[in-house]
Amino acid sequence: MDLFLLKKLIGTLIMPINLVLILLLISILTKKLKPKISFYSLLSATGLLFLSAFPPVANWLTYPLEHQYESFSYASKPVDYIIILGCGHTSDASLPATSELWSCSLERLVEGIRIYRQNPNAYMITSGYGGDTVSNAEKVKQAAMLLGVPERKIITENFPQDTEEEAELIAPRIKGKTAVLVTNAYHMPRAVTFFKQQGVEVIPAPASHTTNSDTKREKHWGYFMPSARSLNKTTRSWYERLGQLWQWLKS
Repeated sequence: MDLFLLKKLIGTLIMPINLVLILLLISILTKKLKPKISFYSLLSATGLLFLSAFPPVANWLTYPLEHQYESFSYASKPVDYIIILGCGHTSDASLPATSELWSCSLERLVEGIRIYRQNPNAYMITSGYGGDTVSNAEKVKQAAMLLGVPERKIITENFPQDTEEEAELIAPRIKGKTAVLVTNAYHMPRAVTFFKQQGVEVIPAPASHTTNSDTKREKHWGYFMPSARSLNKTTRSWYERLGQLWQWLKS
């Protein structure tokens, strides 16, 4: 097993929901022989699931990631490139490309097109290996064309498997140029660091924020009810922090 697959496997296993499932499995297997271990495993699984799905915890973990950079408004120099990092899609010939994109890819594309409308002379770079018949870079390109971006203005990087490889492949093209980097807000800090490690500065354009500083309007009874949405936010934040730890260890 290569390092990339090992990294992905370990990262998946220690996500909150998978840790909960592992603890529940331990609880079931030790119920008769080790009732105390079984009880504490069940208690830990319940506590971890509750905290991971609890909105105040999810927002507390996510807010610092999403608000390190302001939303893109304008650049002091003409923008040469708009980089849209890859995420994912589902291939279905019966659907338009815009409907095949996962929400993360669609969110990034929408922000990228907004910036392109302000900078029509810029080139758009889409990236991402999809492990599918069509790469994520190509699928995002198809969707961008459906939304009015000319094909000649789109460059695809079809082979990078993660953000680090995206930075390695794209950096030589944008050195000395003005480049805007588009990815989800929670992913932006790690993405910017990867490009800095390649010796290039990018202008962050975080997309799809899920938290804000106005907590007063959120403090109604529903805000304190565990939800799948909050579990998803916690999972993404946990994944990013693990990614930042790995990034730090490698550097």
